[in-house]
Amino acid sequence: MEWKREGQSLAWIIVAFAAFFWLPVGEPRFDQGLIEALELTKWYTREHVILCLIPAFFIAGAISVFVSQNSVMKYLGARAPKAVAYGVASVSGTILAVCSCTVLPLFAGIWRMGAGLGPATAFLYSGPAINVLAIVLTARILGLELGIARALGAVVFSVVIGLAMHLIYRREEQIKLQEQLHLPEPQATRPLWKTLLYFAAMIGILIFANWGKPAETTGLWAEIFALRWWFTSAFAVGLALTLSLWFGLAWRKLTAVGLITAALAIMFPHEPMIAFLTAAVGLSLLTAAHQGEAGQWFASTWTFAKQILPLLLVGVLVSGFLLGRPGHEGVIPSTWIQWAVGGNSPRANFCAALVGAFMYFATLTEVPILQGLIGSGMGKGPALALLLAGPALSLPSMLVLRSIMGIQKTVVYCALVVIMATLSGLVYGAWW
Repeated sequence: MEWKREGQSLAWIIVAFAAFFWLPVGEPRFDQGLIEALELTKWYTREHVILCLIPAFFIAGAISVFVSQNSVMKYLGARAPKAVAYGVASVSGTILAVCSCTVLPLFAGIWRMGAGLGPATAFLYSGPAINVLAIVLTARILGLELGIARALGAVVFSVVIGLAMHLIYRREEQIKLQEQLHLPEPQATRPLWKTLLYFAAMIGILIFANWGKPAETTGLWAEIFALRWWFTSAFAVGLALTLSLWFGLAWRKLTAVGLITAALAIMFPHEPMIAFLTAAVGLSLLTAAHQGEAGQWFASTWTFAKQILPLLLVGVLVSGFLLGRPGHEGVIPSTWIQWAVGGNSPRANFCAALVGAFMYFATLTEVPILQGLIGSGMGKGPALALLLAGPALSLPSMLVLRSIMGIQKTVVYCALVVIMATLSGLVYGAWW
């Protein structure tokens, strides 16, 4: 046994040595891949960690602490009525409008609280896929029929994928159901409406802080975008009130954090992330030092952050190295991708779904990318396949999912998304 362990260590040393020995430093394609890996990771940390992931981590931590296991199981658990469970999970994306990485802490929160595998994976898919803004943008730029197909496909996908995961792992779900039947009924610490307002405040911050800039400069979406930080501030004030009135945080300290945040927002009006990050740090310090539920909230939030954030950054780094950023190439030439997804053949649809599954798409960025690919000869079928697989999956999200629900379930989930996206693309391409 000792010799086997030492042999494995030696093998890893040899592989690492060989990799560095023949590292193609100086080759233009390799050097460009390194630059793109760093550029994409830099962009991701600036645009998504502060505004997207930090609120998502706090929401996930709150689910673990303030939402009873019985409440989660009532609507999403193994014994919940199928219509209720999949209905709740499948429409979540219309509310959250998050990317494939931001939904991960939320998925981890409900999964650990006892949600059934089927509803949990339906929520995992629908969170980034059923995005009202992205669907409207798709219809306006890429065509009404493609926007409708994306909307219908995303809703159907979330339910079908959830049901498929439930059937594949039905034995585990039966065991989970038996365990949940013997759980005692928890005692509510506060009325449900208080908990709902508390979560509404955090979800409001997440939504409006990440409200995407619309293509048009007039209209309702443009007006909301112009006022997005006022909406964010209003929800932040509401969160502070709930924390002071119902969770025992000192209102003087919360007021001090609010005043500092407001001062920074006035001093740096074009850099709102400075004020946002200050508020997040202040909230972290106040909750970390609290001895009650707020302290448990921060501890749970920090656990999710430690588990998920390093894997996400590694995944973004690898994704940038291989595929680059929108408009920039990584190690894999973009001409290869354009060749693979041209036309409406089965190969083109499968390649589009597979590329979409591995490539990282920030919210709304998939539309201009597809616009360029369609202009280069991409068929309508592969376009839909990429739209259905891309926003819901990415290499970073795969790495995190592996740590949450294991490699087997992650592979099965990803395979279901790719296969269904391919089939949908084939049907849509043949129809149109």
